[in-house]
Order: sequence, then structure tokens, then C-alpha cells
Amino acid sequence: MAPTTIHKVLVANRGEIARRVFHSCRERGIDTVAVYSTPDAGAPFVAEADTAVHLPGSSAAQTYLRGDLIIAAALRAGADAIHPGYGFLSENGGFARAVEEAGLLWIGPSPEAMDAMGSKIESKSLVAAGGVPVLTKLDPATVREAQLPVLIKASAGGGGRGMRIVRAVADLPAELATARAEAASAFGDDTVFCEPYLEAGHHVEVQLMADTYGTVWAVGERECSIQRRHQKVVEEAPSPLVERTPGMREKLFAAAVAAAKAVNYVGAGTVEFLADESGRFYFLEMNTRLQVEHPVTECTTGLDLVALQLDVAAGAALADCVPGGAERDGLAPAPHGAAIEVRLYAEDPAAEWAPQTGMVRAFDFDGLAAAFALPVRERGLRLDSAVEAGSAVSIHYDPMLAKVIAWAPTRTEAARLLSRALVRARIHGVRSNRDLLVNILRHSAFLAGETDTSFLATHGLDTLAAPVAGPQEERLAALAAALAGAALRRQQAAVLGGLPGGWRNLRSLPQRATLAGPAGDHEISYALTRAGLQAEGFAGVVVVHLDPAVVSLDVDGLVRTWTVAHHDTATGTVLEVDSDGGAVTFAEVVRFPDPSLAVPDGSLTAPMPGAVVVVHVAAGDLVTAGQPLLVLEAMKMLHTISASADGTVVELLVAVGATVNVGTVLAVVEDTNE
Repeated sequence: MAPTTIHKVLVANRGEIARRVFHSCRERGIDTVAVYSTPDAGAPFVAEADTAVHLPGSSAAQTYLRGDLIIAAALRAGADAIHPGYGFLSENGGFARAVEEAGLLWIGPSPEAMDAMGSKIESKSLVAAGGVPVLTKLDPATVREAQLPVLIKASAGGGGRGMRIVRAVADLPAELATARAEAASAFGDDTVFCEPYLEAGHHVEVQLMADTYGTVWAVGERECSIQRRHQKVVEEAPSPLVERTPGMREKLFAAAVAAAKAVNYVGAGTVEFLADESGRFYFLEMNTRLQVEHPVTECTTGLDLVALQLDVAAGAALADCVPGGAERDGLAPAPHGAAIEVRLYAEDPAAEWAPQTGMVRAFDFDGLAAAFALPVRERGLRLDSAVEAGSAVSIHYDPMLAKVIAWAPTRTEAARLLSRALVRARIHGVRSNRDLLVNILRHSAFLAGETDTSFLATHGLDTLAAPVAGPQEERLAALAAALAGAALRRQQAAVLGGLPGGWRNLRSLPQRATLAGPAGDHEISYALTRAGLQAEGFAGVVVVHLDPAVVSLDVDGLVRTWTVAHHDTATGTVLEVDSDGGAVTFAEVVRFPDPSLAVPDGSLTAPMPGAVVVVHVAAGDLVTAGQPLLVLEAMKMLHTISASADGTVVELLVAVGATVNVGTVLAVVEDTNE
């Protein structure tokens, strides 16, 4: 049968994965169609598509989970194929079936294979019958203390949504309700189940690619053990555990291929396993789609997995898609080197992973060798980004800003390259988990390959999430910010704007600035005189260069440079300072704050932007410390707001459906202990 020719592909997704699929389509001369929600109207992926179709609405349920609207958009735009990306409807067999019934080509496995593997409950029974070891499925209604801890999981989808660890039977009903709500919101299916929870293990997965002629390639394995909230943060190929465990790779590959052949799998898919330190492994699930972390496999194999998806869907044989493939007896190209990917999220790890929203003012990575593309040399840096400078991060979708990938001949070199790139990147406007990622990549345990699912707990989130710029580095950055701020004001002055900031003909009182940073307020007192800089607490520091954007200082004989960006916001001036010592964001402290902006005592404020989905109390209610008061939904996750002390709810300022920003007062609780 001759392969089908694909002319135009609609991507039923958004953000980074839409841009990634568009890249491979352009490389193959295929036109592209985007669908977008109202909040995504200005997103980069919309502008990059040849055609874009608006799906009115903000939530996923109104837009990216509406298969009928997506298929109608494809037909209207003249697309002949649909690529689902990952998440949303990508593992929905009913959607795949509807695509085919509409006369469109589905770029993915058959609906039957998706149905078989799409249910985590049924897929475990399927592979267990073939001899693959699995963890025992538990009925949530019959869980007993002796079986704790257990993990609640959504049967459909993944990405940490609908997953909850339960350590007490009394907590099970509430956690089940929350898991079901998250699963329904993210995947349109609230089915959940339980299984034993292993406190520490290795999350290892096998990338598969299969064609319609019975060939199934095991395209290397990945380790994705470092996770937060059951969602991967760092992914790498090859797996350090597999590398040091003789015979494990062959067993993993055999189990993964057997699982795929059991359902006549076609296309890209991933079989995920949980392994212990000895190399014993248990089947977790099969993701019948492309994985977020697929770039590390591309960087170590040289395969364009999205292009292979397109080719296989069109009817090509894998052996014909890769040079020399026909001579390999059905084996995938051998991997080489090492690749590490980190997920850069708009979130604050130190504040219980609170998601962040706002405008991305700068998003620059120096020395990129590729964007969404395959390596062209033996080492380099790749960026697969959902955002650019000027992009808005909203409350409605996943907080991932980008994936940053480094590849090199060795794992150590890849880690070093990646950590350096993250430190030197300019990421302004939204708080991110950048410092956490750098600290992980530089940690001795990570560099030794000692990574498991308890990595964050073992080494302490307080340590791993600490700013890369320590107290002394932050203090120097504050001085640079204060000097740059003065230089900007001097430059903007109507009279004698060319003089250096703070300059006086006769000695006067020093200039003062108060800057709020991660370590607290910094009181900077300085004077620029004929003798040079005189700054309290900075003896011997010499100004080498000073302008509003760049400050160079000689510190103990070492010349260091800081770049400074000034941003006026609704709450005041923010200064974003970048250097080789780490990035620091400062807010100028106003000398005489507006008293009307003060928050009343006892106020519970929103720790993140989001929508109020549940209100448990009313004004006048007595509450106890730790009692849930409200639930916010932000970026497809639910967050409970609890009372900080015993007291009375004297004011309830929000209702279900309200959208709130960080710092919005939700309720006021009068402390009865005072």
C-alpha cells in the first residue's frame, strides 16, 4: 500500500508541544493549523501556525477538551490530519475514533490500542497476563491501615493530575474527592484507583516507535525520577540506574515491546515502570502518545520522533524512515552520549509550588544550538519553549514555560552545560523554579546518578529551592540595582542628565535605597565622589562601569558585571538583576506607603492566582487552625486554603466562581486566642 500524502495538520493542543509539532511539519513541507482558546489568542504557537481557529472560552473543558469543536475546526481549515500532542485529548480513544469517522487521518495509535492502554486499570491486567510484573490494584472502598500508604491515581491521563498520597484511612474520602475533581477537570474522566505507594523508587520509561508492518523499536530508555507532585521535573537519557544494572535494559525493552505488541500498537508510545535499586521493575502505565520528555531521546538517537509519527501515520515503514534502517533487522538506531532535560515552571517551589502568573518580560538563553530541533553537533543546548518575551502566563493551563535540554558526550558535561545556561538565562516577569533546577543539577547526589522519586524529600526542598545567589551575592546584586536605579533617574532628569547618579559637587548626605529581595530588605547607603564609590558595608568596592542597564564593579580585585532591567508595575518598581552568580529580583520599597493598601489583621490572602471552586464556610462561622476554608483551582490543580489559627470568620470576601490574584484577601478570621 502506497503511503498517504499529508498536506495539512491540525494540532489539537497548545503551547510548547504545538510549536514542536509545527517545527517538524514545516521541515516536511506540511501546512499547519492551530486551535486556540481566548486566553491563548496572543500565544506564540498561534502566530506560528499557517492557519488558526478560535475556540471561544477559557477553560480546557470549553476548548481543548471539546473534540467536536476541534474536528469541526480541522474540516473548516482544510486539514487532512490531526496530531493530538500530549495531555488533553491525546489519549482519548473516543476522540481518535471520531477523527477517523470524520475522514481525517489520526496521527497516533489505533482507537482500540488507546482504549486498551488508556485505562490504567485495564492495561495492568493486560500486561500482567503477558508476564510483566505490576503493582497490585486496590479498591479505594476497601483500603485498610495495613495497606498504607497508597497512591490515588487517575485512570485516564497523567501529569500528576488526580494523584494523591494517602497515609491515613480517615483522609481517604476527601483525597478521593479531590483526585476525582482534578481528573475530571484535566481529562474529562473522573475514574480513579489506588495502588501501594513506594516511598522511594526509580521512574524509568522506554520510548517505543512502531509501524503498521509489525516493527516495534525500543528507542532507548529515560529516567524521570526527580518529581514534584508526581510530575516530572528532570528527565534524562540514558537512565543512570539502567546503566549501572547489568541486564536491566534488555529486560525493560522486552517488557515494553511485548506490551506494545499485545495491542498491535502503531506510532510513538512510552511504557513506564517503577524500579527499585536492584533493578526489579513494575509496569505503571503505557502512554499512548508523545511524551513531554521526548527531546532527550531525540538528542541521544538523532531521531525526529514527531517526524516519525507523521511518516508512520502516513503508512511508511520505520526501516524506510531512517538511513540504513533496512539493514538493522528491526532495531532502532543506537543511542550515544547523554541528554538531560529540565522543565522550567512558573511556580514558587518554596511556597508549596504555588503557580505564578503574569507577563514574561524577558526570556533569553544564550548559546542555543537548537529550538525544537535535532542536534547538529556532539554537544549543545536546546530550548522547546511555550513562551517568549511579551507572553502572558494565565491561570487556566499548565505552568510549564519551557523545556531546556542539554546533550553532550558525558552526563557530567551535560549537567554542567545545562546548569550554566539556566544561571545565565534572563527570565523576567514571573517567578520560576530555575534555582531549584540549578541546585539539583549541581548536587553531588545527582551528579553521582543517585536519583529516585524521594530525591526532593531526601535532600530537603528548603536547601534545593534556596536561591542560587546566596546572601552575600544578593547583597552585591542589591548594590548594583541601587546604582543602576540612580543612573536611570539621573539619565531621565531634565537638568544635567549626563552626570553620574548621586554625584555631588560638595559632600552631602549619602544616597539611600531600600530594596526587597528574597533574603529580606536591603538598606543601601552610598555616595559617588571624586574618590569613587563610598558605600556602607562595601569597603573597597570600585565602580568600573555604570549605566542604567549594566553595572561593573571591582570586588576584592575581581571585576564582576550585573545587568539590570527596570520594570514599572502596578505595585511599584521591580528590578531584575542577572549575573554569573545567579538572578535576583528586587522591589523598590516605598518610603511612605499608602495606608489604604494595608491588609487587615487576620486576613487570609490568595497565595496564587486562581478561581474559587469551593467555599466551606460562611461569615460568622467558628473555625479551628488547619480547617479548610476555600479551594482554589489554578493551572489544573486544586489548592486548599486553611485557617491559620482558631477564630471566627468575620468577613468572607469571595464566592464560588470568583477569580483572584496573588494577595487578594479571601477572608478575615479573628483569632480567638488573642
